[in-house]
Amino acid sequence: MLLLNHPPTPTDRTRALLRRLYDWTIKRAAGRDAEYWLAGVSAVDGAMFPIPPELLQIPMAIARPERALRVAAIGALSSAAGALLGYGIGALLYQGVAVPLLRLTGHLAQFEAFLHDVAGNVWLWLLAFCLGPSVAAIAAGSVGLGIAATLAASLVGRGGRFLIVALLLKYYGRHAALLIDRYFHLVAAGIAVLALGFVVVRYAI
Repeated sequence: MLLLNHPPTPTDRTRALLRRLYDWTIKRAAGRDAEYWLAGVSAVDGAMFPIPPELLQIPMAIARPERALRVAAIGALSSAAGALLGYGIGALLYQGVAVPLLRLTGHLAQFEAFLHDVAGNVWLWLLAFCLGPSVAAIAAGSVGLGIAATLAASLVGRGGRFLIVALLLKYYGRHAALLIDRYFHLVAAGIAVLALGFVVVRYAI
């Protein structure tokens, strides 16, 4: 019986592309420049524009689980450094820079509501730095929270998020890599759903 070779379908091509992208990311995550990229992305995320650094942290920790805590520390410190820039924007350039940036990223209404709710509530500050560090940093500068308090809130709130991811991947990173290799198509589909949900929640709602 002859076996016919069917041409690849769009779904097959998409899966192959995702697989190549994953392999490329894992290879770069174990490279020398990965920590610099993570530091840069974390700083930008902490200062002015939401880019989830977990997109780099997770493959870096999977590639080298023994360095998961080091990677988390780099992310947390870089995010705190970025928070200082966001603080400066809020303190010195609120109307001229912060408002246009927040309007551009769709966070102006969120920012104004946050300012109303957060005053004097330390737990809301920590939650804000965990979930939306750039908005929180600009808000801290605009209300004069204080540089020391801003750094502390960033390190605890945003750093805690880095730490949770790091601990999970430090102890389960190898298993995660094996599961991804074995069930890559299911993982890719799940990532696509999560990415779509992230975009909807963060930018559309």
